Amino acid sequence: MKPADFPVRLSCAIAVLAAMTLPAPAGAAVQGGAAALVPHRAVYDLKLATTRGKRPMQAVRGRILYDFSGSACEGYALQFRQVSELDTGEGRVSVSDLRATTWEEGAGKRLRFHSQNFLDDKLRDAVDGQAERVPDGIGVRLTKPNDKSLELSKDLVFPTEHIRRILAAAREGKTILEVGVYDGSESGEKIYDTLTVIGRPIVADDKKPGDAAAGQAALASLTRWPATISYFDKTGKGGEQTPIYAITFEIYENGVSRSLLLDYGDFVVSGEMTSLEIKDAKPCP
Repeated sequence: MKPADFPVRLSCAIAVLAAMTLPAPAGAAVQGGAAALVPHRAVYDLKLATTRGKRPMQAVRGRILYDFSGSACEGYALQFRQVSELDTGEGRVSVSDLRATTWEEGAGKRLRFHSQNFLDDKLRDAVDGQAERVPDGIGVRLTKPNDKSLELSKDLVFPTEHIRRILAAAREGKTILEVGVYDGSESGEKIYDTLTVIGRPIVADDKKPGDAAAGQAALASLTRWPATISYFDKTGKGGEQTPIYAITFEIYENGVSRSLLLDYGDFVVSGEMTSLEIKDAKPCP
């Protein structure tokens, strides 16, 4: 994969990362059988884990920073940034900078999204738009990169709803979940088929984490599951048989995730959660 293609691959990662580390303190209110999502600020440090392309990547260094806020009654807002330095060898180093903000209505009926992709400080693309459930499907209105309207299938889900379904499947002991996802990434016209493989539960006190999750009392008594989500481009006819992107992680029953592996095809990047700040939650009326 060329460095110029990296920001595009990053876009579909926002959906998962936006919803994966949504922590809730012990004793948090329960909504529909799941722990309430609370505001937080998380940081992941990135580094190259594996390379498998014909032109091996020499090094990847970077960081994910995002700030999550909101509630089920007022919706969930996210400010996200991922900066990655890619060293392809022979003195060629590129810097990818993905910035995004999203807002999703608490019941998964509306989504607003804005993102910008930079490569070596030059803006490659920008997306602005919103999506809303209508009686027969999902209506999308884009203002960037072009003024355009789309009509999508009602079976698609938005990012936070996707993670809720994964957690529900894990609690029920299911190992496979397939669902279509729309997150407003890339040009705002992408649709993804996703396949989630859920592993055996890891009970509290088993395989204790050594990252920022270790110092969180909210996680000490919770079960977590290893999971891998593969993304397939559904936009074209028949979609792709090979995933364009996959992410592996451990997800706690309240939504907190750790131990990331971001698979871009030609190489894999690991993400260690180095900081997790749980903020005060504003309760719903």
